[in-house]
Amino acid sequence: MTHDGDARHAHEGTYAGLSAELDGTSDQRPPLVLLHGLTFDRSMWNAALAEHRRIDPARQTMSLDLPGHGRSAPAESYGMDAVVDAVHDAIEAAGLARPVMVGHSLAAIVATMYATRHSTSGVVNVDQSLRTEQFAAFLRSMAEQLRGPTFPSIWGGFLASMHIELLPPDAQQLLHATSTPDQELVLGYWDDVLNRDPAEMNAMAAAGLANLRARNVPYMYVVGHELDAQDRAWLVEQLPQTTIKIMPGSGHFPQLAHPAAFATCLRETADWTTDG
Repeated sequence: MTHDGDARHAHEGTYAGLSAELDGTSDQRPPLVLLHGLTFDRSMWNAALAEHRRIDPARQTMSLDLPGHGRSAPAESYGMDAVVDAVHDAIEAAGLARPVMVGHSLAAIVATMYATRHSTSGVVNVDQSLRTEQFAAFLRSMAEQLRGPTFPSIWGGFLASMHIELLPPDAQQLLHATSTPDQELVLGYWDDVLNRDPAEMNAMAAAGLANLRARNVPYMYVVGHELDAQDRAWLVEQLPQTTIKIMPGSGHFPQLAHPAAFATCLRETADWTTDG
């Protein structure tokens, strides 16, 4: 696949069982690894990556289809530990070292967990609050309905809350065409929240944040709305190294609402480094 008429090629392939597109060349800068949100696929990054190639044409990037999404095969488990391991195996198979992990929505949790366990140069979190206790409690309260025949209507409510209607028409069309809200898949990715002990989950989250804080891992939070004062104060307390980027009017998809601005955010990570 050739981009913009130049001689560079993005190579589509399978890495440790995950379908991915690898672009750019290895250099002294950390590569970007991009992970899409639940039920979507890696095509959600295409517009932002096209802008990124325009302003930073040589930087190496890898956009992955998560297990069970896009062209990646289903997996036996979609628990967070298994997904982080699958992503790590793919990154190693591609020969990438110390990447900046970019994750949208639930995949921002994957990217953040990845950074607590593996060598990285930082994390870009796209519109996923790290204060997950309230949402987790809501999911647990809806567990029976989520497992039953009402799942499609409940998922419709989640989709409405993402405000896809705020996006340009081509981006709306892309998301509607690529979303695969399979009940088994969604429940698999939510398995930890639905079935693991909440106190254990909260303790793991706190330990992960403490790990990133102690190692001063660079962190960027790109969000499609203004943060309220309490959320901002909590984030700064937990991860004082965080850079917050607000892209108003984006709904849940700032990378699709403002691809050029998002590409600029990605370029800013080119000189990120960390000791762990």
